[in-house]
Amino acid sequence: MSSPHDFDFFHGEWDVHHRRLSDFLDPDSGWEEFEATNRCWSLFDGAANIDEMTVPGEGWQGLTLRLFDPAARVWSLNWSSSRSGKLFPPVVGRFGPDGRGEFHGDDTHDGKDVRVRFVWSGISPTTARWEQAFSVDGEKTWVTNWVMQFARRGSS
Repeated sequence: MSSPHDFDFFHGEWDVHHRRLSDFLDPDSGWEEFEATNRCWSLFDGAANIDEMTVPGEGWQGLTLRLFDPAARVWSLNWSSSRSGKLFPPVVGRFGPDGRGEFHGDDTHDGKDVRVRFVWSGISPTTARWEQAFSVDGEKTWVTNWVMQFARRGSS
């Protein structure tokens, strides 16, 4: 079961390697790669956190607000970017006994309704992996369109 401390691993500073599809719905569109830095801190005694990402080569910043719902024992992950200044619809989910976190939500991309999936995996004291995938066919198929590999700053 998820707990208010599921994201404690993420507190601190990270170097981030991004790999993102040029077109989020086209798996053959080619991958773009770029670097970023990330800083995460805890709120509400662990039941919330914020991370701020700086992507100098792309000219934007992003942030995620994560909130733990103690009654439902799920997290909502809420993303915003300096490019839009808007809060995207949240994805909601939890971590399983294997330490993998899976979170789902609904959004639109290029005018199409999409089901969104975030997965957190590969979590260790010095590494973590995040990936995003979209489905346009009711979760029958997924296009993984963004992957971030995190390395704790000073760990390499």
